[in-house]
Amino acid sequence: MTIASVQLIRKAVLLLVVLGGVVLFAIGTCTYDHDRSVHMFVKWTGLSAMVVCVLGRTWCALYIGGRKIDDLVTVGPYSVVRNPLYWFSVLGTAGAGAQFGSILSALAFAAISLTVFRVVVAQEEKLLLMRHGQAFADYAALVPRFLPDPRLWKDMPLLTVRPGNVVRTFGDALLLMLFLPVSELFERLQLSGALPVLLRLP
Repeated sequence: MTIASVQLIRKAVLLLVVLGGVVLFAIGTCTYDHDRSVHMFVKWTGLSAMVVCVLGRTWCALYIGGRKIDDLVTVGPYSVVRNPLYWFSVLGTAGAGAQFGSILSALAFAAISLTVFRVVVAQEEKLLLMRHGQAFADYAALVPRFLPDPRLWKDMPLLTVRPGNVVRTFGDALLLMLFLPVSELFERLQLSGALPVLLRLP
């Protein structure tokens, strides 16, 4: 399996998750009242997570944009965790789920995206091991796969940046922000009685 096919499967699965999320937002609501502090706290925390995701993924793209398999990047965010792009994506996906106003939906979104990324990472790491051999094996033995270890931080004074890849990554991450107007639209339609509420989540 090539990296292109792995990424295609990842995008297809995540698209299905997004569509499922839209359906969830259309038919459901959280158990908290819409004007209660818990509801708004969950939503604002989720928004913060999505902003961190957009900025974090863009930061990672400065280091690895367009060089995912060809080069073994071990500095910057890649010095503290092997898959920082996916780490930020899981955080952002949880934030998107939190726009439902539900802690459970935030955790469910995060769990689904983490499951998808674990499968993708397993394939990517096979390709990296084939391409870079012992260098990748040594890197994998030192740097955790998903849980960052800030004590490992190292950087370099000069980076070669591919602006097109950075801008593309920024644009892809911004798509998460669509959950904001979508959630608000469905919430208003439900409050007005135009949409029935068929599901309530804590």
